Amino acid sequence: MNTKKFLPLAATAVAAVIALAGCGSSGSSGSPATSMPGMDHGSSSTSPSTSASAGTHNSADVMFAQMMIPHHTQAVEMSDMILKKQDIPAEVTALATRIKDAQGPEIEKMSGWLQSWGESTQVPTGHSMDGMMGAEDMTKLEAAQGVEAAKLFLTQMIAHHEGAVTMAKTETTDGKDPAAVQLSKDIVSAQEAEIKEMQTLLASL
Repeated sequence: MNTKKFLPLAATAVAAVIALAGCGSSGSSGSPATSMPGMDHGSSSTSPSTSASAGTHNSADVMFAQMMIPHHTQAVEMSDMILKKQDIPAEVTALATRIKDAQGPEIEKMSGWLQSWGESTQVPTGHSMDGMMGAEDMTKLEAAQGVEAAKLFLTQMIAHHEGAVTMAKTETTDGKDPAAVQLSKDIVSAQEAEIKEMQTLLASL
């Protein structure tokens, strides 16, 4: 399974984010303006602890947001796939719902940061994202059904989370913006816990 990079999908995901941002931009407020299906719009408001400042960020913060947006977008897409299927164990659908509900608002938050920093939301050419699924992986997940789909989802999402944790730890070490660094720590904590949960679920299926 190719879990290292799949830039065409990432580019598509970022294009969708940009298109949505164009529809919902509210000037120079810096608040997130993007949206995805199923997002909890009530959690997109910012506060001093979650807002990024144009004067406090560095290149690591920019790279973290640019790469994590399409990474999160794919996780939401994978979750949507499993939630549309029949005969999926309840524990797996509950996990997919949590992933979608958590990562959707984080996409909005990071998109807002990049806008406030005056940075592109596109992944720079030549950069790969750990844990991304390839086209074949996504096709297999789309086609799978029942328990086999649940197993495949868990296997793929474990690898996906592991990639996100790696990227987030880099931001924790190299980032400058306090809000971005805090988000990276939150991602590590939440997704390491979910990796353990998914490993347990996978072993039970």
